Amino acid sequence: MNEFVLRTRITQFSTISEFAQHFQPDEQDCILTSRFLTNIFQIPQLIGIPRMIAEDYGQGEPTDQMIDAMRRDLPASVRRLIAVGGGTILDIAKFLSLDYSGTLDDCLMGKVKYKRARDLIVIPTTCGTGSEVTNVAIAELVKRKMKKGLADDSLYPSQAVLIPQLINSLPYKVFATSSIDALIHAVESFLSPQATVYSRLFSTAAIRLILLGYRQIEIDGKDSWPALAEDFLLASNYAGIAFGNAGCAAVHALSYPLGGAYHIPHGEANQLLFEAVCRKYEQCDPCGRLAELKQLLSEILQTPVKQSLQALYTLMNYVLKRRPLCEYGVRWDELESFADNVIAGQQRLLKNSCVPLNKADMLEIYQSIYNQ
Repeated sequence: MNEFVLRTRITQFSTISEFAQHFQPDEQDCILTSRFLTNIFQIPQLIGIPRMIAEDYGQGEPTDQMIDAMRRDLPASVRRLIAVGGGTILDIAKFLSLDYSGTLDDCLMGKVKYKRARDLIVIPTTCGTGSEVTNVAIAELVKRKMKKGLADDSLYPSQAVLIPQLINSLPYKVFATSSIDALIHAVESFLSPQATVYSRLFSTAAIRLILLGYRQIEIDGKDSWPALAEDFLLASNYAGIAFGNAGCAAVHALSYPLGGAYHIPHGEANQLLFEAVCRKYEQCDPCGRLAELKQLLSEILQTPVKQSLQALYTLMNYVLKRRPLCEYGVRWDELESFADNVIAGQQRLLKNSCVPLNKADMLEIYQSIYNQ
């Protein structure tokens, strides 16, 4: 059976003031955001609305310890969470929208039941996660030194709000890592065996928007990307819709040990693995789904089909230069354990690979990017 689902209502505004005027937040709402974004809330409709600042509970990507502490401090009267931020904020908000006993570790390891407890409105401020339209949230389990995801329909936000103005001021590297993450979402969902004709419409639209944007940035320079902010925000949203239905695959699965053990930012970790995973797919099944991707890339990038993947890698490397694993402090003798951890903990993602990968394949992928 093929199914396509979009459970989140999507709206777009020009400014945060327009959003506030439409949604009319009050004292039973709670704004969850990052400290550096608090200046955007200095408008009459949002002054005095309860808020939580993620950095008050920890730095970097979400951990179970951060989320457990925030759950303890979240007022019981909150009926609606308004999450404004990047992937970290949106994932935290999804977990805070649930009700369960015990800790987040208990929840993610399947020891306790959970249910939706409050409405969730999400406003992304990066152009990468697509989390505003997916039923997935991820956190690091600190004691286990691993990242773990939860995929459940109770995590779908009630409302996704797109405000292109909010991503204009992103530092270039944040734009680069987040947009590459969106591109990989789109490619992996395009290649996924779970893809449908509907999900592929969104995958294709996202790939096209992002690559045409990258080509324009290549012409106009890296500082020119804010002129394309709306395109990249929409592309991220399209990619979220696509992978929310068709799933991500081996690139994401293999990236999680890097994020969990070495705290490499998610989009950057995906970039490290993307080319090597695609080369493995091409080696194992050159005439399969990857052939369809090559045809699409050839049309978008105006390059021969046989050269289209290399053209993609070159363009991605212009946007964000890929570094070898060894430069992050990763040890060669850890690579086998990374492959073991992926097999043990990431079957949810591996089942979406267009080519099944075994442990030897994964180890070879890690080894191939260790020094280059």
